[in-house]
Amino acid sequence: MSIEKIDTLVVGGGQAGIAMSEHLTANGVPHLVLERHRIAERWRSERWDSLVANGPAWHDRFPGLAFSDVDKETGPDDFRSKEQVADYLVAYAEKIAAPMRCGVEVLKVERNVGRRGFRVETSAGPLEAINVVAATGAFQRPVVPDIVPADTAILQMHSTAYRNPGQLPEGTVMVVGSGSSGTQIAEEILASGRQVYLSIGPHDRPPRAYRARDYCWWLGVLGKWDAAAREVGREHVTIAVSGVDGGHSIDFRRLAAKGLILVGRTQSCANDAISFAGDLAQNIANGDAYLRALLDEADAYLARNGLELPEEPEARTILPDPDCLRSPILSLDLKKAGIATIIWATGFTSDYSWLKADTFDEKGRPRHQRGVSEEQGIYFLGLSWQSRRGSSFIWGVWHDARHIAEQIAIQRKYIEYHDNMSAKSTR
Repeated sequence: MSIEKIDTLVVGGGQAGIAMSEHLTANGVPHLVLERHRIAERWRSERWDSLVANGPAWHDRFPGLAFSDVDKETGPDDFRSKEQVADYLVAYAEKIAAPMRCGVEVLKVERNVGRRGFRVETSAGPLEAINVVAATGAFQRPVVPDIVPADTAILQMHSTAYRNPGQLPEGTVMVVGSGSSGTQIAEEILASGRQVYLSIGPHDRPPRAYRARDYCWWLGVLGKWDAAAREVGREHVTIAVSGVDGGHSIDFRRLAAKGLILVGRTQSCANDAISFAGDLAQNIANGDAYLRALLDEADAYLARNGLELPEEPEARTILPDPDCLRSPILSLDLKKAGIATIIWATGFTSDYSWLKADTFDEKGRPRHQRGVSEEQGIYFLGLSWQSRRGSSFIWGVWHDARHIAEQIAIQRKYIEYHDNMSAKSTR
């Protein structure tokens, strides 16, 4: 039985896999992209109904296609729905004629013995590849902390399972997580008339826009998208910002004024009582400090470059501390509080169990340099901070994919030289 052989296999048909395909084609590298579901499946089936992208359409896109080219009604400053993002990625894959096979799951990749390349087991049968690009991204397996017992009467779900307030049982909801997902979900449930507790950890709280320019623009001109390394101790600090209703800044004090109850980082649960760290005030203060620092940098940039944009002193307004911040709740009886649902907006971890390669550290994280693995022929794409702050965004992954494709092309030339010299020596 003959086995299909390809030069480069790309695993994953989301934004990373599509970007990888474009650059492999540009470098003349034969390849195949395998996607176990549909293109951009996670955008369609693992996100809540009202989700919109956190970056405006002019910014979070591939260079070769504007969102308005796919949806004529999309303006450059619009925040696209999850379906619009998925449709955009499908349209881009079609535009570049990506060699995509959907409905094929990669089960195992292991190195060939005594010869180049890898044997790949898939749900559609085996194949062989010289190179493998793991383009499954950084957000693969939902993380739910083992805090509240699973056998409690309370419904617990990760944010990937949440769709809308109507799916939840009657009663109070607690959302754990102060990033964009947690805050957007908490806002939506609060607006539906529910009582909501929001457990807040360390976070950055930027303005959605400042002085008539979006936060994404400010990160660009201030050089923050290209920050090349994570700050020690801040690798997992989340960003609290929203693209909902045309985009707005997240102000936890304003949410509390609307009835949302803020609590600190969720720590433990015993005898139906959940405990919170006494870090709420500090987390809020640190978020405020991040906001002020960014506004200061923005003002300095405008002054230094002689740019005139409308001043916005109200952006620095800090509302009075709500009761839940002045007298923080450190323990909550779940039954007495009427908690019926806990939504864990606590992020994701990677899952490379299918990749049998010696290129992971003791925590299962890839060892790599800008996506080039320590294991010859293995590459990673779509990782957070792969080469810079913007790496996990649509435009950022496109730039990382270009680097990896160039590295693959370089290796192909070295191998071609070796093969040519070996052929001459046997003549």
